[in-house]
Amino acid sequence: MYESGDLRKGLKIEIDGEPYVIVQFEFVKPGKGQALYKCRLKNMVTGAQFDKTFRSGEKFNEADLVEEEMEYLYADGSSYCFMNTTTYEQEFLSAEQVGEATSFLKENTRCAVLLFQGKPIGITLPYFIDLKVVKADPWVKGDTASGDTKPATLETGYVLQVPPFVEEGEVIRIDTRTGQYVERVKQ
Repeated sequence: MYESGDLRKGLKIEIDGEPYVIVQFEFVKPGKGQALYKCRLKNMVTGAQFDKTFRSGEKFNEADLVEEEMEYLYADGSSYCFMNTTTYEQEFLSAEQVGEATSFLKENTRCAVLLFQGKPIGITLPYFIDLKVVKADPWVKGDTASGDTKPATLETGYVLQVPPFVEEGEVIRIDTRTGQYVERVKQ
């Protein structure tokens, strides 16, 4: 159980049976009266955001959230199948729940699936993932007019800028937080 004095950015609370995360937080103490806690809340299921002001002394339930390590198996139309690595149970997430992670998901990728009351609501990818380059323009030695990067298409369909020495068929490491090239991976 949380009180309004415990509120801070990143805290996950439950309001009316829904999980919310505090995106912005501001403490206001007017000259007279109670202290106010102005928060911007984001619904962790729908993604909707709104502002809400709480008074000191209000109480909140802790959101019933659990992270489970799961392995991505396959995509079936608009849903993505993940298998719990300890119980071997399968969970399905929608494309909205997976979000931008679809650019980096390949079969057998292990990631953390966030569960609210036993139902999956989102995923967290590992910070770095290795993907194969399936399309990259060849580099012409001495070609400095086009800059120091070129576009490359990865096995998941994601396109990013890579250094000119990266060629088709190579495996590169990507930072999933920024979507940028990190390094080549030796095979």
